[in-house]
Amino acid sequence: MNKTELIDSLSEETAFSKKDVTRVLESLTRIIERTLKKGEKVSLTGFGTFVLSHRPARKGINPATKQKISIPAVNVPKFKAGKQLREFVRSQSSLSK
Repeated sequence: MNKTELIDSLSEETAFSKKDVTRVLESLTRIIERTLKKGEKVSLTGFGTFVLSHRPARKGINPATKQKISIPAVNVPKFKAGKQLREFVRSQSSLSK
């Protein structure tokens, strides 16, 4: 499902206009980005948690030239699914087998 499909589904389920759903979804995204940038986490009980993770600097190899390179440290966003979401996905995957 892409963003447009998500907006369509939310609009149908909530009876809000696509324009309103788009504004809410874009606001949610910006709020999560700002919160992670501050180093804080965003928890949606039952759904999951967005958190910032630090990946330290390391040595790597350029696959094209086989030359050793230094890969700088970087912060990356991570998502950990909540218990309710994990259980739902597990129950659905066992039904499809």
